[in-house]
Amino acid sequence: MIGVVIPAHNEGERIGAALDAVLRAAAHPALEGEHVGVVVVLDSCSDATEAIAMRHHGVARLVLDARNVGIARAKGADFCIGAGARWLAFTDADTIVSPDWLVKQLAENAEVVCGVVDVADWSAHGPDGGRLQSHFAHHYVDADGHRHVHGANLGVATEAYCRVGGFEPLACSEDAALVDALEASGARIAWSTGPRVTTSARTDARARGGFGDTLLAMVASLAGKPPDIALRNGSVA
Repeated sequence: MIGVVIPAHNEGERIGAALDAVLRAAAHPALEGEHVGVVVVLDSCSDATEAIAMRHHGVARLVLDARNVGIARAKGADFCIGAGARWLAFTDADTIVSPDWLVKQLAENAEVVCGVVDVADWSAHGPDGGRLQSHFAHHYVDADGHRHVHGANLGVATEAYCRVGGFEPLACSEDAALVDALEASGARIAWSTGPRVTTSARTDARARGGFGDTLLAMVASLAGKPPDIALRNGSVA
């Protein structure tokens, strides 16, 4: 079994499309019928996120009140492991995974797969969108061997995940902390462009220091002297 974990905090506008894409990836014929369990972790949701998730057949829901993405991802992973998942795939509620997302993760034959992100629509940033898009394209490494870590595009073998104790209860950079621990443990990591996802250039960032917040910081920086940007886990490093 493969487990897919999607943390969500008030994502009613985006969760439907995210789930449609995950379910398409779960039905890919190259998976040869292996069961894919999908769980949405509803963290302090007060909008229609849960109702929309309920309309997607076979999608499990966990409800908590933590306002902490590390805790949310960990709870979702625990749920999938309890159901027998051998592989854990993580994405976000504002992200569209490619139809072969899971197939490409497994094809790496690694214990950890760190993928890249695309941003299809920069219009949320208004007149700054074009400059931000150009700046991002210039600095972001979209090539095998990159060193980005995105919770929106991450896969981990259950055995390796459990070996390092899983996600820490961090409000930000929980994905980078997990990959650091896995790397220190000697896990085989693929820094791959194979599994593709398209994420949001949202201006209503959910996590301080996360990908959306980093884009806002980049917009601010473009008003002055542009810094050297190297995105690892959604933060500027």
